Amino acid sequence: YDDLLADGLLEEARPDAQLHYVGKRSGRHSLPQQEISALLIELARRGQQVCRLKGGDPFVFGRGGEEAEALREAGIPFQVVPGISSCIAAPELSGIPVTCRGLSRSFHVVTAHTREGGIEPEECARLAKTGGTPDGLPEDFDRLAALDGTLVFLMGLSRLEELARRLIAAGKPADTPAAVAGEGTLRGTLAGIGREARSFPGPAVIVVGPAAALDLRDQSVLPLCGVSVGLTGTARLRGSLRSAFEALGARVRCIQPARLEDACT
Repeated sequence: YDDLLADGLLEEARPDAQLHYVGKRSGRHSLPQQEISALLIELARRGQQVCRLKGGDPFVFGRGGEEAEALREAGIPFQVVPGISSCIAAPELSGIPVTCRGLSRSFHVVTAHTREGGIEPEECARLAKTGGTPDGLPEDFDRLAALDGTLVFLMGLSRLEELARRLIAAGKPADTPAAVAGEGTLRGTLAGIGREARSFPGPAVIVVGPAAALDLRDQSVLPLCGVSVGLTGTARLRGSLRSAFEALGARVRCIQPARLEDACT
C-alpha cells in the first residue's frame, strides 16, 4: 500500500493479512518501482491473493501502468479497479471545479516531476535543444501558458514558485487565480501563490485558472469540522464511532487498535 490512503482503509484488511508499505513521498521512496513490481510478482507466485492499494487512480501518475505491464509479462492475472484522481478530488474538496461553464471548458493535468532520481545527461542535452526543462519540471511552458482551461499540477508544491515564475514568463497573466488544495486551501494569484505557500503542508494539488477563485463548498459548518479524533478499541467499536464522528465533520484516525481473544485454552 502507498501513502495518502483514506484514514481507516487499512482497518478493512483481514486480521491475518500481510501489510507491505511501499509508499513514496517527496525525496523518500521506501522501495524503488522495480522492486515494488517484483514484490507483487513474488507474492502472487506464492499463491497469495494480493491487493495493490493506491491513493487516487492507479493510472493517473500512479505507476499503475508499469505494475500492470510487469504482471502481464510475468503471466499473472490481475484486475484494475478505477479510483478518483487527486487532480479532481483535491480541488473539489476545496470547492474548486476543474471545469465550470463560462470559466473553464477543459482541464490539463501535469506532473512537476518527469523523472525519478534525476534526468540522464543524454536527456538533458535533448531537452536543451528542444526548449524543454532539464530539471524535471514540465516541458513547453509556452504551450501551458497559452491554454485557456484549468491547469492542475501534481507533486509540485516544493517547486511552486519556479512553476509560477515560468508560467508568467511564458505569458500567463500574473493576476491569474491560483490555489493550493490539500490539508486546507490557499487561494491567491499566480504572482504571489508561490511565496504564500512556502509553509503550506504537503502533499497538495496546485490549480491555476479562473476556476481556482471559486469556493463552492457548503458554508454550513458541522459541529466537529476541523477537529481530529483518535480512536482505540476493537474494529467493530472503532467502525461505529468512526461513522458517528465523521457524520459530525471530524477527521478520524485509529491510534491504538485492540482485539478480543478467547481466554479459554
